Amino acid sequence: MSNDEFDSNGWRERYGAAMMGVFAAPLALLVRGEGCYVWDADGKRYLDFLAGIAVNALGHAHPVLVDAVSSQIAAVAHVSNYFATPPQLELAERLRRITGAGERGRVFFSNSGAEAMEAAVKLARLNRGDGTRTRILSLVNSFHGRTMGALSLTGKKALREPFEPLLPGVEHIESTIEALEVAMDDRVAALFVEPIKGEAGVIDLPDGFLERARELTSKHGALLILDEIQTGVGRTGTWFAFQKHDIVPDALAVAKGIAGGVPIGALITFGDASDLFAAGHHGSTFGGNPLATAAGNAVLGEIERAGLIDSAMARGRQLRDIVAALDSPLITEIRGDGLLIGLGLARPVANDLARAAFELGLIVNAPNESSIRIAPPLIVGDAELAEFSELFGKALEAVR
Repeated sequence: MSNDEFDSNGWRERYGAAMMGVFAAPLALLVRGEGCYVWDADGKRYLDFLAGIAVNALGHAHPVLVDAVSSQIAAVAHVSNYFATPPQLELAERLRRITGAGERGRVFFSNSGAEAMEAAVKLARLNRGDGTRTRILSLVNSFHGRTMGALSLTGKKALREPFEPLLPGVEHIESTIEALEVAMDDRVAALFVEPIKGEAGVIDLPDGFLERARELTSKHGALLILDEIQTGVGRTGTWFAFQKHDIVPDALAVAKGIAGGVPIGALITFGDASDLFAAGHHGSTFGGNPLATAAGNAVLGEIERAGLIDSAMARGRQLRDIVAALDSPLITEIRGDGLLIGLGLARPVANDLARAAFELGLIVNAPNESSIRIAPPLIVGDAELAEFSELFGKALEAVR
């Protein structure tokens, strides 16, 4: 069926009839993309400053990714985990290098961020010590995924309640050093932390939080497990956000931008944490297959070759300056780092603002009624930033 057959609103009825109702009604039927732009079935072009929620690191239809996927699928796409493949080994070694996990680092590949978090939950459960480490700590208003283990960690009560009881032993604490100090003891198996809470509206942690978390988890024998599914892969101006702090985690969950849109996730362990998993403890049919890992190598290789990590920091500063220059009374706060930016709003009109932007041809996101999330592809340039300034300025005026 060609895209020409979807140029009317008939697709909305088909979507409602065929798809489970777990998502809001889709905004448009997108049929192609190129660079920082996507087009819908009616031919309207949109400037994509969400990038599939921080997934499309190289934008859309990047030739490096297209070539890698085309070549790999022509060779072998899947073989099962009874066998190893060259792209799988290459990506595992690359992740050990760019995370700093080094020779003791180990990698488990999954299909998504939520699956990486499921592996992390199992890792935490294996850190029992003498059997008394039964508590797991996570943060209020955090988000780690919607599978049962990941949802248990997620600090959003409204998301958890329909599916309770969830995993026992998980406690959600406030994102303060004081709360952390009170909660931590020798019965804690692991602490799960997002360096920046993306789904909460791109909320920064207090200064010194990660450093204190590392001190306390080390003191009490707990694992420090970081969820960098949204902050990783160069988006915040380093390969991973934790690298801006003087810490080394015990485990790191990554996904989203690793393969630029091809589904993949990974859990990387550091040091002694690499000894916890044994044969038969976990697995995945598709995780780490040659198609997904070839895509990951292509994307991470291009980010490195093109200097997109340093660019993310520079472009992020430009983007902040653009937002500040719009001088809108609606924007009260600019949060985040690099090309993961959250805007705090004076009034709960984020959905209206995102809708106004969309109607003008700009894609941003409202993770809640008081925040706008901006996460353009890492390849964003001056022309796209100038267009963002124009379109977002108009959206602000429309809502104002």
